[in-house]
Amino acid sequence: MPLSPLDIHNKEFTRSWRGYDEDEVNEFLDQVIKDYEMTIREKKDLQEKVEQLNEKLGHFTNIETTLNKSILVAQETAEEVKGNATKESKLIIKEAEKNADRIINEALDKSRRISMDVEELKKQAKVFRTRLKMLIEAQLDMIGTDDWDELLDTEMADDLELAENKS
Repeated sequence: MPLSPLDIHNKEFTRSWRGYDEDEVNEFLDQVIKDYEMTIREKKDLQEKVEQLNEKLGHFTNIETTLNKSILVAQETAEEVKGNATKESKLIIKEAEKNADRIINEALDKSRRISMDVEELKKQAKVFRTRLKMLIEAQLDMIGTDDWDELLDTEMADDLELAENKS
């Protein structure tokens, strides 16, 4: 067990014939007592400081642990969000590609139908033109015949007869 200042103060030395000077020894012991008491106080203060620092260290260690856990949770959440965003973007792209394909196919079908309709209209226009031409040619042939002259001569003769009969 370590010495206390009181142990040092109460220490009695045996006297011998040619011993040390008692006053000098007592002065030295008094100085040792003061230094020892100061050392004990410093030790106690340092122990209290160490305890305080250990408490702070424990507190900061808890904070560090909590922060590390929070960082891990944040990283996991970020990875999860990133994964979900990637999946969603792939789905959106896939849906957009399907829609684009559908729109392109519909446009191609419509284009083919319109092209077929145009061809059909061209055929019908050709047929109509041919029939109209034939009709007009038939009418021109009819106008160009001598039958018109006979018809007109006959009508005039009939008109003259009627006029003569009336008079």
